[in-house]
Amino acid sequence: MTVYRVLLVGFGAAGQGFAQIIRDHGARIAASTGADIKIVGVATARRGSAYAADGIDAASLLTAIGQGSLKTLVQAVPDDALTMIATRGADAMVELSPTNLDSGEPATTHIRVALNRGMHVVTANKGPAALHLKELRALAAQKGLFLGIEGTVMAGTPSLRLGWSSLQGCEVSMVRGIVNGTTNYMLTQMEQGLDYADALADAQRLGYAEADPTGDVEGHDAAGKAAILANVLMDAGLRPSDVACKGITGITAADVSAAKAAGERWKLIAEVRRTPNGIVASVQPMRLAVTHPLAGAAGATNALTYTTDLLGDVTIIGAGAGGVATGFAVVGDLLAMHRGERELAK
Repeated sequence: MTVYRVLLVGFGAAGQGFAQIIRDHGARIAASTGADIKIVGVATARRGSAYAADGIDAASLLTAIGQGSLKTLVQAVPDDALTMIATRGADAMVELSPTNLDSGEPATTHIRVALNRGMHVVTANKGPAALHLKELRALAAQKGLFLGIEGTVMAGTPSLRLGWSSLQGCEVSMVRGIVNGTTNYMLTQMEQGLDYADALADAQRLGYAEADPTGDVEGHDAAGKAAILANVLMDAGLRPSDVACKGITGITAADVSAAKAAGERWKLIAEVRRTPNGIVASVQPMRLAVTHPLAGAAGATNALTYTTDLLGDVTIIGAGAGGVATGFAVVGDLLAMHRGERELAK
């Protein structure tokens, strides 16, 4: 049995989902894989931080955060995120702070500091992966450490791992799919008869959309994920700003009805494609025949189709968001680390 001491930076939905998995399934995972994952520290920006070198009970963390603060824990410490990463001992740092697709900060600095301290890193934060992946890969390789980013696209559904591991012997000429659950939910609701405003309000009520939904509905979130797909699978060096982007704000109930009458559905499609002039990426609403594999992904579900030379089209469909789903992506990367994988550090 190998014990892995983990620091969590950020304890929102994804961090709490990870803690729930450790609380409810940690013993089973340890017994079946030989990896005993212990949370030794949690740093948040506003709700306190906690650290104990021998581990903190996940149930206690969840109870405390449910009551509003980690400051009530006996393991409470005054550390901010950088202080905890720079001074506390751990085997791995899990970066789950809010995404910034403009600069990738402060998450990128957190990752640099952790790697330089000799910690493996797992993140579901799209900013560092979309903006600084080449640099962070090189640093991880230099240090001989694992860098896991599976949760940055389709949460716990192993979309990235499918592309660069299971399909490694193929040449992937195109990846296209639905990578934003909020817009997919809204378009599904519009197909059921809601107009755009009501579909958005419904998505906000259910927690799929933020109070300011711009990042989702204008396609910026999907553009960040398209850049990650391009860079991980095709070594493209694209930034989100390089992705031609159009969201769903112009889609009306009449547009949806017209597509439905024609046996089609509107989907917000992120696409990355090899061309004679290099790798190009885009995000835009498209009408797909209802028989298309991507058209069957309803609600907040995500889906990606890989077009390959040896297998043709390969489609993966699954959860693309949610605390436990993203928490599972963290677990999956930690188990890949345990197995000795170093794919993103090459």
